[in-house]
Amino acid sequence: MGFKREELKNAHRIVIKVGTSTLTYETGKINFTRVDKLARIISDLSNQGKEVVLVTSGAIGVGVDKLKLPERPKSIREKQAVAAVGQCELMHMYSKFFSEYGHIVAQILLTRDIVGDETCSRNVVNTFETLLAKGIVPIVNENDSVSIVELKVGQKDTFSENDTLSAIVSKLIRADMLIILSDIDGFFDGDPRKNPDSKLLSIIEEITPEIECFADGAGTKRGTGGMVTKLKAAKIATKAGVNVVLTNGSHPESVMDIINGKEIGTIFVGKE
Repeated sequence: MGFKREELKNAHRIVIKVGTSTLTYETGKINFTRVDKLARIISDLSNQGKEVVLVTSGAIGVGVDKLKLPERPKSIREKQAVAAVGQCELMHMYSKFFSEYGHIVAQILLTRDIVGDETCSRNVVNTFETLLAKGIVPIVNENDSVSIVELKVGQKDTFSENDTLSAIVSKLIRADMLIILSDIDGFFDGDPRKNPDSKLLSIIEEITPEIECFADGAGTKRGTGGMVTKLKAAKIATKAGVNVVLTNGSHPESVMDIINGKEIGTIFVGKE
């Protein structure tokens, strides 16, 4: 018997990852319509009794907009400074939108050394558990002002971007499902931007070498993650028993359809 999407209805603890390309327009300005929809959907899920954690990118992008910079900074120290400004603005924005729907948010900033340390990771998990028990929505990002690994994408021993971070968070808190909202409809057997004949793979029960060959390239100029990073995240999460769904973030309301078992995006089936 293969995996049935209807099984997703049983997901209780859900991690949703949203990227910079989903949160902003091509101009780099914040897409308030999508942020509002995302806050409404997550609030509605919380009202249903589900536990939701949001992993968000966007600190540097929002910081660039706030400081009215002509382009993203090049140096690490400038990126860290802009991220510090952007993180404040990002949380202010989330807090405002979620409060409109009667929900409180909390900020959790993580670095690789924290989740790699047994005592620290236990403390982080305790924080998540307490927030979720109180009905508070944890909003997670990598601490760019302290950790430079995400800013130097491609190095080892790094989250590389928030796709991987969302998978690690899903594993830490024993989530049932991870939904990655990206700038593409799902996982294809080729690059649909280059090859219009590429086919969307609806369900992937095992990440084989052939599947890995299908992943190539980076994301948009506003984000750092591409299909390779999403496949890496899917590997981490599915190995921990978490179902992963990759879909387009341009319509945040599709999250509800995914949880209701509709055939949207690509699902990587978690191991038993």
